[in-house]
Amino acid sequence: MRLRDFRQPALWLGIWVFGWALCITLSLVPAIGLPGPQGSDKIGHFLAYFTLTAWAVLTFRSRRAHLLAALALVGLGVAMEFAQAQLTTVRLGDVRDALANTLGVATGLALTFTPLARLLEWLDGRLFTRGARNS
Repeated sequence: MRLRDFRQPALWLGIWVFGWALCITLSLVPAIGLPGPQGSDKIGHFLAYFTLTAWAVLTFRSRRAHLLAALALVGLGVAMEFAQAQLTTVRLGDVRDALANTLGVATGLALTFTPLARLLEWLDGRLFTRGARNS
């Protein structure tokens, strides 16, 4: 899977990998009790998986890579719900969480078909000029 034409490709890919690790960790530790109506945690699930998928769209060059990343993230969402149900005593697996994750993935994947898909490449070009020495 090829990355976009970045000047700092390791930075952008590293942020995506860190996002995966953070998502896995937060899925398996005790839930943070945030205020809000019952079921409002689904918004957090949607946003987390939207962000990871959108970042993949912004980072990888091809639509095939976007789709593969999206499928992997749907798999991660299902696996995390299974892990919560089977491997922890502090979390419960919930089909509605997996659905919110999948809707986030689908929404993030939709960025593939917009000019926003190249936003990170543009930002990278603005932040890191060619030939400049980065310490």
